[in-house]
Amino acid sequence: MVITWRAFAIFLLAAALPAAAPQRIVSTAPSITELLYALGLGDRVVGVTRYCRYPPEAQLKPKIGDYTSPNLEAIASLLPDLVIVQTNPVHLADKLGALKLRVLEINQENLAGIYKSMQQVGAATGTEHQAAQLSDSIHDGLAKVRTRVSSLPRARMMFVIGRSPNRLDGLVVAGRASYLNEVIEIAGGENVFRDALAGYPGVSLEEVMARNPEVIVDMGDMSDTAGVTEEHKRNVIALWNRVPNLAAVKQHHVFAVASDMFVVPGPRVIDAAKAFAEMLHPGLKP
Repeated sequence: MVITWRAFAIFLLAAALPAAAPQRIVSTAPSITELLYALGLGDRVVGVTRYCRYPPEAQLKPKIGDYTSPNLEAIASLLPDLVIVQTNPVHLADKLGALKLRVLEINQENLAGIYKSMQQVGAATGTEHQAAQLSDSIHDGLAKVRTRVSSLPRARMMFVIGRSPNRLDGLVVAGRASYLNEVIEIAGGENVFRDALAGYPGVSLEEVMARNPEVIVDMGDMSDTAGVTEEHKRNVIALWNRVPNLAAVKQHHVFAVASDMFVVPGPRVIDAAKAFAEMLHPGLKP
């Protein structure tokens, strides 16, 4: 078979072109979904988890289960040309790879990982420019929060991410390895459990009393944020009022929150930092 120079040139050009940007993307975590929408890729998202609530339009997408127990058949049935996963203990990337699906695995456990994930998703979806702009915007936004609180005294803070319903036991808090530890520091706080090596260690009420936080932010039994009422939040604060010797209780600095922005390591990290700054420094001017 004779190959003409023209055909050879066309072959070389095709080989040099980047792979077509994926048009059918499945997200396996809320943080991934938020990132995809922030990059303007919402119309390419064909599947999300049942916990992907932001932006609201993401809730209309087909569901593939959740982070810890995704439905592989549901994912495959959506015919994705890219599935994005977080590094996780169930080895989801390997299982999807066995199905011959294209998989991108990212790690968003800290701020450096969040920035890197933006670069990786941008490169995989042909949105490098948007990803760079988003990364710069978040970096600048967090820097502004840090500057706002730089001259203020640091307050000792505890973020409760898990708790037995209506009780002050089974406490799970943000530790050093969590991205929340970094956000607390940026907002002008000092995480009282920053010496805990785990990202989210379990602690006792006695340990909390010994460390005596000046600010308590409790998401506790409200991690499933859908349908949380103001009465529920008031009841959470009433729980902590049973421990009147805590500095946070004495100063009325116990906050019950029920927003995914505090636990989804994605583009809304700026909003979380701003909210922390206002809780840590009452009266802080916008």
